[in-house]
Formats: sequence, C-alpha cells, structure tokens
Amino acid sequence: MACRCCIIPDDVLLRFASDPDLSDETRQALHHTAALSDQIRALRQQNAALTLAAIQLPIAKGASNAALPQALPAAHIFDCHHTMTLPGAQVANPGSSTTGTIKRAYGESENVAKFYWDIFQRDSIDGNHMTLVSSVHYGVKYNNAFWNGAQMTYGDGDGQIFLDFTRGNDVICHELTHGVTQHSLGLAYSGEAGGLNESMSDVFGSMFRQWEKRQDVHQADWLIGADIMGPLAHKKGFTGLRDMAAPDSAHAMAPQPAHYYPGIGNLDPHSSSGPPNLAFYKAAKAIGGHSWEKAGKIWYRALTTAPATPNMKMAQFAARTRTSAKSLFPDDASIHTAVDNAWTAIGL
Repeated sequence: MACRCCIIPDDVLLRFASDPDLSDETRQALHHTAALSDQIRALRQQNAALTLAAIQLPIAKGASNAALPQALPAAHIFDCHHTMTLPGAQVANPGSSTTGTIKRAYGESENVAKFYWDIFQRDSIDGNHMTLVSSVHYGVKYNNAFWNGAQMTYGDGDGQIFLDFTRGNDVICHELTHGVTQHSLGLAYSGEAGGLNESMSDVFGSMFRQWEKRQDVHQADWLIGADIMGPLAHKKGFTGLRDMAAPDSAHAMAPQPAHYYPGIGNLDPHSSSGPPNLAFYKAAKAIGGHSWEKAGKIWYRALTTAPATPNMKMAQFAARTRTSAKSLFPDDASIHTAVDNAWTAIGL
C-alpha cells in the first residue's frame, strides 16, 4: 500500500480529477498534485529515518534547553513563485507582508510554536528550538500542503475545490505536528502506526484551531480542513475534509471508519485515523472545558514520553492514554473513566 503524507489523500484528488463538473484545467491540476505524492512521501521517509536514527543514539537530550530563552523559535518563509523548486526565495519581514498567504504562513507557524510552548512546554517541533521553515506558492494550482520531514510547503489550491492551504490553521498545525511525531514516537506511515500518525496531526490540528478561537469542546465543530473548502466543494455538500465527531459522515470529503477492527492498518492512514480521532473527540467531550487543558495533555504525554516506537499499535497507544490520564490527574476518576470509555466505544 502506498501511503501519502499530505493533508489531502490521493483518492480524494483522483476522485475530483475525474469529476465531469470540473473544468479541464482544474482536473489537470488535481492530477498533477496526485502525481507528486510518491516523491514527496519518499523524501519524508528519508528525513524521518534520519531523525529516528539520531534520536536513538546515546546522546544527552535537552541539555541545551536550559540555556535557551523562553522565546519562540525563528520562522522563515520562502516564496516558490509557482515553481516546484524548494525552498524558493526567502521573504524578508514576512510578518509585515501585504500578501495574505505569506503573512498567514508566518503568523500561524509562530502561533503553532506558541501553542506547543504555552500548553505543553515543548520548544518547537523537535523540542529543541528548531527553526520553522515554510514555502508558499508551490506550483500552479497545487492542491495540497505537506511536511517533507524538514519543512512545510503550501499550495494555492485551484480556487474551486480547494482554497489557499494557508487559510486552514488546523491544516498548518496538522502538518507541523507530523514533525512533532517524527521527533517523538517516530510513528511509521503504514499499518496501524500510520493511522495513529495521521490521528495525532488531526487531534492537535483541531486543538490548535479551537485554541486560537478560544472555543470549548461544545462550541467546536471538530472539522478538519473546513477553511480550505472551495465554492464547488461546498456546492457538492462538503463542509470539511474530515469530521472527528462523525468520521463516516457524508459531509466529510474523505469519510473514515468510526470503529476499530483487526486489519484497519491495511487502509490508507488518512482513513484508519478515524477511530482514534473519534476516541479523542469522545474523551474531550466527556471531560468538558477546553480540549487542550486535559484531554490534550493526556494525548501529548502518550505521544512524547516513550522511546521511539515506529510500529506502535492502536491498542498500545490507547493503553498509554489510559495510563497518562491516571498519572496526570490521579485524583479525578471522571477523567480516567472518560478516556477509558472513549476507547472502549470505538472498539479498543
């Protein structure tokens, strides 16, 4: 099975590329986006393998953190000018740019770093003040965003099915969280670990969107990619790419199974992430309040306090969250129950 590391899975791209309602130009842009997936995946796997080898070496970790100021890591923005050469030309003073794409890529990257620092005390993507690099205006009507193992890249979308990918703050955090996973559990992008890998990005991407809006678990819509849906996507009834609260709903452009079953690891990770996504939603809703305050901290601990485990099974991760709930909140049995019930409800 060929798994993809971009926010939009290939089956969605190819489905729309065959849609007679779309113009030839739009269908061609979708085909071209899908055609690059294998190469992007190969690059990310190579970078992830290097990271995994490095973090498994017996080198003292975190020693430099004590001397670092409590400041955000640097964020650099590059403009590809619609070429496919990375990283592109560096943008001077991106925070004051009059171009919305550049300003959003810069501001949201900084906000993701602030989110991870303020809520989880994580110093950038790698936990060690890593500079955040993003490239915008990649290709012509490129319909995706991706983390390639070292940097972020954003397409402008075709304007019909997908809009500029920097418009989705959850998309930005989703892809940067692939970097967090790369530098922590090191989850593979296949099997059950692949579904967990995608789920971690959806979970923290959704949390980040809620955090920016200061929404509690009841106010949030729990959609992934709602802000990158184009006018034709809305016309066809799609409200988002995925729905964490109802993974198999028809209004999700990429519906997922809502229940775990043996063999779910044979699916593309964008599909097999449905059950763990729903487990987080159920736990967060049962706990109440803001998703990042309790449920998020439980999931973060489960993601970051074990040695790299590339082939982790979903049941193993579920067990880690159950343990984390008790260690983080020893005096609140309702939280332990919420986490346990959430996983039990989806079959784990």
